[in-house]
Amino acid sequence: MIAELIRPSLLEFIKKRMPEWDGKGFICFDDLGEFRKDYVKEVLQDEIGELSALDHEVIESLQQHEILSSDISKQFETKLTFGERLSDRIASFGGSWKFLITFFSILVVWIIINGVLLMIHAFDPYPFILLNLILSCLAAVQAPVIMMSQNRVEARDRLRAENDYKVNLKAEL
Repeated sequence: MIAELIRPSLLEFIKKRMPEWDGKGFICFDDLGEFRKDYVKEVLQDEIGELSALDHEVIESLQQHEILSSDISKQFETKLTFGERLSDRIASFGGSWKFLITFFSILVVWIIINGVLLMIHAFDPYPFILLNLILSCLAAVQAPVIMMSQNRVEARDRLRAENDYKVNLKAEL
């Protein structure tokens, strides 16, 4: 690469490291990549202090001209087990209007059948103790399923935030 095309701040950094080089002529891409990596590392250490593993990953990708952006959702979905996918589906159904309408309809039908139609021989007379037991069991099962799903959403968001940080840092550099 022609030295005149190199950014002035990087050119000064190279001259500090290689005082015998006059800053004219050519520099190979491998050496330029090494100098760029060292320059970015030095600038980040001056600004941030200690570099994290993510910062080192971004610096390496700069040297190797790698693309950092990726589809985190697709990567995350391939790692899910059957149970995790099932709990996500149950949680999404449990938080939908379809579930609320179905649930409310079942409650109304249960109360009508046991409170009005089968008043004398009801299988669950008022105060509907069997219905209360079923609702308690549903809540006991549904709460952990929703929490598992929320934990996976949080992990996916954390991966997405790390990816955004790496892409933004590389764009800044």
